[in-house]
Amino acid sequence: MLGVSRDGDVVVLELQREERRNALNLDLCRAIDEAARDAVGDGPANGGARAIVITGQGTAFCSGADLGGVYGDEFLEALYGMLHGLTRLPVPIVAAVNGPAIGAGTQLAIACDLRVADERAKFGVPTARNGMAVDAWTIRTLAALSGTGPARRMMLAGELIDRDEALGHGLVDKPGTLDDALAWAHEIATLAPLTLAYNKRVLNGLDDDATIEQGFRDVWASEDVREAATARTEKRTPVFRGR
Repeated sequence: MLGVSRDGDVVVLELQREERRNALNLDLCRAIDEAARDAVGDGPANGGARAIVITGQGTAFCSGADLGGVYGDEFLEALYGMLHGLTRLPVPIVAAVNGPAIGAGTQLAIACDLRVADERAKFGVPTARNGMAVDAWTIRTLAALSGTGPARRMMLAGELIDRDEALGHGLVDKPGTLDDALAWAHEIATLAPLTLAYNKRVLNGLDDDATIEQGFRDVWASEDVREAATARTEKRTPVFRGR
C-alpha cells in the first residue's frame, strides 16, 4: 500500500495502490502520516531524514479519495490529519507528481512544499461534480499557489489544469520525473536544517509572532551558523548538523 525507502538523507514514500490509481483510503492516509513522521524521527541532528519525496506507483500520482471506500468522520480525520501533518513536519517535502493528481491527489500535492511534475500531470479539485467539499485550507492554499483565476476555475467550474499551465501559474515548481525530484531533494538535504524548518513554519503560517521571533533567534544562535562562517574562512562547503 505504501512503499518506504531511504537514500542517504532522503526518504521516498511511494503510494502503491496502482490498481486504484493510488486513491487514498483510510489505511493509506494513516500509513502516509505515520511513515512521514517516522522518517523525520527526532530530527536531522539525530539521524532523521532531511527531505522527503512523495510519489505514486504506475501512471498516476493519486486519483483522489477512493470512491469505493467508506466515508465519514474517521476518514476525514485521517485525511486532514495526514495533510495538515505534512505541513507541520520540519523538513521540506517534494511531491513527484508522476501523473494525474485529482481531488485528494491535488490536496496531497499542495500539502507538500515543492512540486515536480511530468508531462502527464493534471490537477483539479472537482468537488462540485460529486457534491463533496474540501476544507478552507485546501481552497486557500490552492489559490495562493496557483493564483485566484486558476483556483476559481478548478473550484467553481470543476476544471482540470495540465502540467504546463500549472507550471506557468506556480502550482508546479519544476517540470521533471521522479529522478529529477530525488536530485532536487538531495540538494535540499545539504542545506541548513534549522533554517529550512524555520522558513517552512513561517511560510505555512504555523506560529504566532512570539514563536516566530524565538525560532529566528534559535537559528542565529545555532552551531550551523558558526559552521557556515568557518566554512567560508576555510573555503569549503559547510556541513550542517541541524544544531
